Amino acid sequence: MNQIDTTITVRDNKPRNRFELDTQGSLAFASYRRAADKVIITHTETPAALRGRGIASRLVKGALELIRAEGLKVVAGCGFVADYLDAHPEFADLKG
Repeated sequence: MNQIDTTITVRDNKPRNRFELDTQGSLAFASYRRAADKVIITHTETPAALRGRGIASRLVKGALELIRAEGLKVVAGCGFVADYLDAHPEFADLKG
């Protein structure tokens, strides 16, 4: 199966300080730390076998949606998140 299952959802694993996405029997995640009203995403990780399939983009999109729902801002602490924000102006209001 090479396509992304669009029914999968991103969850906030607060005890581990990361957003997680289960897909195709593996786990992609974005580590973060909180500072006041901001979430600083410091690292994104997709299993090597699943790279190039848009999974990291789905992960970041879901994380940004969760951040928005909490009324927080995001700081891109890794290049992938910075590039995603630059390519998706619909999330520009979240930049903190």
